[in-house]
Amino acid sequence: MGRVAKSAAPAVELPVGEHTVRISNPDRVYFPELGVTKLDLVRYYLSVGDGIVNALRDRPCMLHRFPKGLPGGKVHQKRVPAGAPDWISTVRVYFPRYGRHADELCVRELADIVWAVQMSTVEFHPWNSRAADTESPDEWRIDLDPMPDCPWSRVQRVSGVVHEVLDELGATGWPKTSGGSGLHVYVRIAPEHGFQQVRRAALAFAREVERRAPADVTTAWWRKDRDPAQLFVDYNQNARDHTIAAAYSVRGVAAATVSTPVRWTEIDDIDPRDFTIDTVPARYAELGDLQADMDQAVFDITPLLELADRHGVDEPVDLDES
Repeated sequence: MGRVAKSAAPAVELPVGEHTVRISNPDRVYFPELGVTKLDLVRYYLSVGDGIVNALRDRPCMLHRFPKGLPGGKVHQKRVPAGAPDWISTVRVYFPRYGRHADELCVRELADIVWAVQMSTVEFHPWNSRAADTESPDEWRIDLDPMPDCPWSRVQRVSGVVHEVLDELGATGWPKTSGGSGLHVYVRIAPEHGFQQVRRAALAFAREVERRAPADVTTAWWRKDRDPAQLFVDYNQNARDHTIAAAYSVRGVAAATVSTPVRWTEIDDIDPRDFTIDTVPARYAELGDLQADMDQAVFDITPLLELADRHGVDEPVDLDES
């Protein structure tokens, strides 16, 4: 994609589905090391349109905005920015800790995403529940989070254990790179339990992975109790209002890496740093959305809750909402 810097470039009007989105300051540089501009970012999201919409559809979504590009710092925005057009979809969620509500972006179509990028959004972080019932998650998230000294080879090795346990449970896992040094695996679940129960199921699963790979894995709650060379299976990402970057979301790092769906058979051979705003569009054009069929593989977490009972896994301690 061309990245010839210009000064004071005129706004660009883009037709996106039934809407026209005005992109102001299209030449504003968001990633200085790469010269990636706002318009480049828009074009990237258009290139993976069906995939990013599928990842975000009907979910409350926190936006990671960079109004002045990466050097200017990140804004975590729960509420839809002011000035949203009337066609932008939102969902109201409640935050008991603060005693107030927020109307969060609730993506229904690609124009919603392009508008968010116009409003300086780089990263999209959706809830694991949907607008129809925000208190009942339909997505169980397995976050393989490497500690500072944990090599990628360990992440790869543990992913094999995760896949093995999922197969034994009869659950279909959908892996993706995190956009950093870790790996996420999503499982579509029936929205029949609250956040605490889903997190308890996730903890039971994490403990089983730890039992099978004790030299590689930790589930220790406190960072100070974790070996810096181990992999933390972060069940906490299933807590209410905890969000992680969506599939196909660009990450707000200098290399403009992308959280990218991958096949299980690829994991032993990939380097997550290879998935970037420059490389993912061609991969997507070739493979399409690897997670397109996730809604067809719904798992009942009852066996995990039974495992938690058998192994005496207590309810995880309550987390403050962010």
